[in-house]
Amino acid sequence: MILTEEQQMLRDAAQGWVSERAPVAALRSLRREHAALGHDPALYREMAEMGWTGIAVPEADGGFGFGLAGAGVVAEQLGRNLVGSPLLTTSVVVAGAIELAGNAAQKQQWLPAIVAGEARAALAIDEGNRHDPAGIALAAAAQDGAWVLSGSKQAVFEGPAADLFVIVARVAGQPGDETGLALFLCPADTPGLTVTAMEQIDSRGCARLDLAEVRLPADALLGEAGNAWPVLTEVLDRGRAVLSAEMLGSAQQAFETTLEYLRTRIQFDQPIGSFQALQHRAAYLIGQLELTRSAVIGALRAMDQGAADRARLVSLAKAMAGKTLRKIAQETVQLHGGIGMTDEHDAGLYLKRAQVADMTWGNEAFHRQRYARLAGL
Repeated sequence: MILTEEQQMLRDAAQGWVSERAPVAALRSLRREHAALGHDPALYREMAEMGWTGIAVPEADGGFGFGLAGAGVVAEQLGRNLVGSPLLTTSVVVAGAIELAGNAAQKQQWLPAIVAGEARAALAIDEGNRHDPAGIALAAAAQDGAWVLSGSKQAVFEGPAADLFVIVARVAGQPGDETGLALFLCPADTPGLTVTAMEQIDSRGCARLDLAEVRLPADALLGEAGNAWPVLTEVLDRGRAVLSAEMLGSAQQAFETTLEYLRTRIQFDQPIGSFQALQHRAAYLIGQLELTRSAVIGALRAMDQGAADRARLVSLAKAMAGKTLRKIAQETVQLHGGIGMTDEHDAGLYLKRAQVADMTWGNEAFHRQRYARLAGL
């Protein structure tokens, strides 16, 4: 990918900041000091000060208008050191939903706060153990000029720290229908909403939401009731594309760490990287990395350009990123031998993140099936 001058500046700034302020070792202290949130609030404030919270927000809405390609450049560097934050869910997914479906008042209320880093947000969509965007059962009923929501959501990524949720609810039809869905803006302190932190193996923020007849004003509706599917699909694809860039960064760093070990670990009086069998395994991983990078770049560009085949390209990128990161993380653990199995070594941290990232907003199998359907296969 040939970066523009602005993208090069973003990459260099992110690379330097991640190296200095967020080493992989910080993830271990995060598990002790900010376990419920899944991220360090101080680091997120620094991200906001550097303008990263406004990268994907259009200039007309108070952001910087660098698009998803710009967001992907930063996400890749964050992925290298497994930096947890609500940056993706807030400034790409939720901000995208408000940008696409929000009215002037909703944009004015939330987008400046998101860009300033004053509001953190999350998308509450899934209700079961797997990603199923159409399988929404949480009900929203119009009542006396308001909306009443009842049901639950689980595995709401970055939910514990969110000040705002975009909740996907059903106003008509049955679970499995793409029609009949609506998006609602729901502040975290709304009466009747209970947010419970969930534990994840990668130590990132995750929550369960329980809504007991949560009453939202009429202006909490984001867009058109019953016709949220196009907006929901678009914002999910934005998140998936940038998440794929983050996963690429994690895979690249895990591979480089492994390669360095192969060069320096001596066995039988020579570096183990000189063994042909291990060279073959490393060569395969290089090929997978390059294929994944091409797919991620293609997805980010297609989303920024509004290409007709952008959904298909996003699923290609997400499927490949999931497969590549899981494979490299597994090889990282195995090729490091016994030390790779210990918590003191970084290898296991990449493997844990690989499992969760692959499952987020659709795993490899989900996106392979979606790609085939969109390609008419």
